[in-house]
Amino acid sequence: MEVNEIIARTNEFLVEEFEVAPESITPAANLKATLELDSLDYIDLVVVIESNFGFKVKPEDFQGIVTFQDFYDYVIARLKQKALV
Repeated sequence: MEVNEIIARTNEFLVEEFEVAPESITPAANLKATLELDSLDYIDLVVVIESNFGFKVKPEDFQGIVTFQDFYDYVIARLKQKALV
């Protein structure tokens, strides 16, 4: 899967799951603020990631994720890691 496809697919499920305007999702935007995430929403986000991309997410994985670009980089890295296994 290409990087652009991963980003498009990610944005698609974020818009659908968290009911945000697609134009509010930009690489530099703050993930938590834009999606208005609370602790329960993080659980929803983990479930959506796992079901869409097929890898397990640990809560501590989110510690370094601030922007959407951080989030994309995380998903891309995990998918590359999964492909190597």
